[in-house]
Amino acid sequence: MKTKNTGNVCEEQVFDTIFKANSKTVFNYIYYKFGNEEKAYDAVQEAFLKLWENCGKVAPDNAKSYVYTVANNLYLNVIKAEKVRLKYADKTLKSTNESPEFLMEEEEFRQKLDRALDRLPENQRSTFLLNRIDGKKYAEIAEMEGVSVKAIEKRMHLALKALREEIEGI
Repeated sequence: MKTKNTGNVCEEQVFDTIFKANSKTVFNYIYYKFGNEEKAYDAVQEAFLKLWENCGKVAPDNAKSYVYTVANNLYLNVIKAEKVRLKYADKTLKSTNESPEFLMEEEEFRQKLDRALDRLPENQRSTFLLNRIDGKKYAEIAEMEGVSVKAIEKRMHLALKALREEIEGI
């Protein structure tokens, strides 16, 4: 869904529209790569700050890809400095009527899934999570990553194959 943005990114209303339309998806995209909510939030904020600082140089129709590129480059700079662990699971405690055995099996499965996801190459992991958790279509992921839909299909195939091999019943 491509929208024709009229105006200039330096106009507050245009910038605000771009921010509202893209910040959540950019956050999720970076979060799946960083595995760290705070770092993802920082990357999104810094990416949009850079967009604002360079608003005169970026056309409204290019703003979305500009923000993804800046946020991704921030990610690449951070990953050089530290090893990344993915922690996407919901950490809130929920009351349940499930048996202790079921809860234990569920936790064991979650740990297996976390380990299996951690072993995936970063591009397969982020593709898998963007598709399965965020419900993004392959074309949307391809646009975010700057690759072809075929490349995303291949990543997803390899991710699913690796997960199936590692976890029975997935």
